[in-house]
Amino acid sequence: MQPLKEVIRSLKAKKSLGQNFLTDPNILERIVKAASPLEGRTVIEVGPGPGGLTREIIKFPCKQLILIEQDVRCLPHLETLRDYFQGEMILMNRDALELPLHNLGSSPRVVIANLPYNISVPLLLHCLKHLDDFESLTLMFQKEVAARLTAPHDTSDYGRLSVMCQWKANIKKLFELPPGAFIPAPKVTSTVVQLTPRLQREGVSWEALEKVTKAAFSQRRKMLRSSLKNFFEAPQVLLEKANINPERRAENLSIQEFCRLTAEWEKMQSGDN
Repeated sequence: MQPLKEVIRSLKAKKSLGQNFLTDPNILERIVKAASPLEGRTVIEVGPGPGGLTREIIKFPCKQLILIEQDVRCLPHLETLRDYFQGEMILMNRDALELPLHNLGSSPRVVIANLPYNISVPLLLHCLKHLDDFESLTLMFQKEVAARLTAPHDTSDYGRLSVMCQWKANIKKLFELPPGAFIPAPKVTSTVVQLTPRLQREGVSWEALEKVTKAAFSQRRKMLRSSLKNFFEAPQVLLEKANINPERRAENLSIQEFCRLTAEWEKMQSGDN
């Protein structure tokens, strides 16, 4: 097996693809162990690049390994890892944002990824919408994004992403990685985060909660009676039905209050007043 650092030197990371490669085997092992157990699972790795994480994943007897890599230069290097893996390996030269990740392979599914920063949030939202089809997501984000995922209400980091994530998932910050852990070194600190499905959550639809939070945070410094009026008819009535003070701001509402607001909006939409 060609040394990982040699593979990385031969590839030369592309800024256009947001590539920052991890090289330290101890860090790579730590990420994969955090996602364990992998036995009997379908493991989906998004953006394996030169195969650093892949080299650690194949040490585990997972049922199936699906690699999704957009950079054609990486494919031959990933293909060479097939000989070292006992299970089934599928290599896909595709854009992960265009794939139904929740339907790939068979359940239980685990996603492990050092995500390019430019697709991290869109890909997370795609997976969150179908989170019940995954056992866990172990993903790398910019530290600032990780802070938004876990932010409590009444804080500046709290926003639409916080609400959607915390409603759908249990979220753990695992550990941080400095810029020097990557080649090339990014200008930001990274955080490895793990998300698992929340089994007990308020019964509103993803689409409805997405619409309500988008409206509420569209003008986050304004009171809810103002920020909601461009999206909904009779926002004052909606807020009264949800027993929420119209003078509060979006960042002051808890997850439960957003769900209550969403549930009332869904009732109004269906004519069930």
